Amino acid sequence: MTKIKICGLKRDCDIDFVNEALPDYAGFVFAKSKRQVTKEQAKNLKERLDVRITAVGVFVDAPVEFVAELANENIIDMIQLHGNEDKEYVIKLRQLTQAPVIKAFKAGTKTEEEMKEYPSDYDLIDSGKGSGKTFDWSLVPKTTKPWFLAGGISEDNVEEAIHCLHPYGVDFSSSVETDGYKDRDKILGIVRRIRNVKR
Repeated sequence: MTKIKICGLKRDCDIDFVNEALPDYAGFVFAKSKRQVTKEQAKNLKERLDVRITAVGVFVDAPVEFVAELANENIIDMIQLHGNEDKEYVIKLRQLTQAPVIKAFKAGTKTEEEMKEYPSDYDLIDSGKGSGKTFDWSLVPKTTKPWFLAGGISEDNVEEAIHCLHPYGVDFSSSVETDGYKDRDKILGIVRRIRNVKR
């Protein structure tokens, strides 16, 4: 079954929506963004989050100590890196916390070997830094790690994406929003559609 991640949760009602839909992962963005949350906001959101949903913290070149602190205080369960974090950054992070690491790569910028050598537990492939735009799927490199597909995935193309690329998971943010806010019906709809996809 393809895993589902809904990213960019910020309001209490966003948590209510995902608790109803029960995706596998929920993302809190700590990088500068209209969806950015503070540590305190994320703590409150995590307390509302269904325990069956894994909380993922999204960061861009954040101080490694801050990232580890959020994980060790159980505000997040996994770490997603979207910046220029190098191998040494992850090695240091692993000395501070045991939380699994997802590393985001822009499609077409890394070779299969480079991605394999990066010390992450999961990869995420998209068109850039959370642009929400669909990219040329032929640019997706083969990876030996479980990986998430992000960037312009919506209810209209998610079945095709799953059948063509067989990702471990799919990641949604802007495509489950209306006027910049998470939309309950869109979240429920995308989760329902993916659960019904036969791989």
